[in-house]
This record gives sequence, C-alpha cells and structure tokens, in this order.
Amino acid sequence: METHHPAIRIVHENDRFVVAVKSEGVNFHSEEEAGFVVRSSEQLGISLFPVHRLDKMTSGLVILAKDAETAARFGEMFETRAIEKYYLAISIRKPKKKQGWIKGDMSKARRGDYKLLSTMENPAITQFVSCALRTHERFFLIKPHTGKTHQIRVALKSLGSPIAGDERYAASDEARKEERGYLHAYALRFRLNDEEFCFVSPPDEGERFISEACKIHIHQWSEPWTQF
Repeated sequence: METHHPAIRIVHENDRFVVAVKSEGVNFHSEEEAGFVVRSSEQLGISLFPVHRLDKMTSGLVILAKDAETAARFGEMFETRAIEKYYLAISIRKPKKKQGWIKGDMSKARRGDYKLLSTMENPAITQFVSCALRTHERFFLIKPHTGKTHQIRVALKSLGSPIAGDERYAASDEARKEERGYLHAYALRFRLNDEEFCFVSPPDEGERFISEACKIHIHQWSEPWTQF
C-alpha cells in the first residue's frame, strides 16, 4: 500500500537550489521508507543533491542543490564555514553556564553515541546564548562553528542540559515522555555568486516550541545573527 506523506514546505527555490523544511521524526536519507531528500525530489519532479543533513529528531531548514556543480560549491562553503547556521533547542535541565562557547574534540562512544573530550586537536566549536522559559525549561539559540556529527546534542549534554526528548543523550525515561526531540534548524545565512541569502523558519511542531513563552523569545531572536 502506498504511503501518502504531507507536502514538504519549500521556503525558497531558484535555478540552483531549494531551501525546504524537514519535519521532526523524518529520516534524512531513505531507510524503511522514502527519506526527506527523495520525497523533496519527487515533490518537485527533479533530482536534488543534499549538501548537509539533519538528524531524524531535528526539524528545520535544509539546502538541496539542483545540480552537481552547485552541490560541490555548497560543500566547499560548509567546509570553509562560509554558511552561518543557527539552531533553537529546549532543555529541562539548567546549564552550567548561560552563554558562551563549548569547544573540544569529539570521539565515538557506545552504541553510536559521541562524547566531548577536553583535547583540542580538531575541536567541535559551538557558541550559544540561553534564557529561561517556563518552569524547568531552558531555551537555547545556538551557532555551531563546525559541523560534527551530533555536535549540538553532545555540546548541550556537556553543559548538563541535554535536549528535551533526545533519547540518545538525555535520560531515556524523561525523553520518551516528550512529543519530539527539541532541536530545530532555525536560520541560514550565506553569500553565493555575489548574492546574499538569508532564511529564518521558526518551529511549528512540539508543545514546548509553540508555547507562548517560547514564541515571545523566538520573536526577540528573529534576526539570530545579532545575538552573537
């Protein structure tokens, strides 16, 4: 029986690339069913090239190139940190510090997890600010300066504030009670072929993200690059 998926929201399209919104809980690449890249390609009727990825639990903005040349260019831009990325996250644990930097090498741990080390040979670098929302809720605006696997999830765990609903890095009994993992790819800013692009897309899934308290702070962070 054919599975019908809701339409993927396209926030921008030109002759070189597409910016689309991935829902939480959707695999980026196809596994048991069609993943985000395949579904986006089928919806637009063209082959799309992924240039970065989001974890299954993470929602938000994704760039998909329309040709191999543009994909390679974006790959270079991500490699040289020429693309600014901003994320939103919620934790139900108070962080060791309210803002600043998290730096350290990352290594593989058990069961596909990663851990943050104190060494700095090839470090993951993450910058953040945070504020209080409702009782036991801490809201984070995060700017990763590198693109390591699980970087933000591991960084917030190292602060003592694992992401709410993150079954890999938060206490599993607590995480399973959440509607979703509360990490969202919120904004992208970059320059391509002398043209400047900027995209901001607030989360619309998950009770904690759509609470009034959260919406107020998202509005205050409507231009997230001004916070760093």
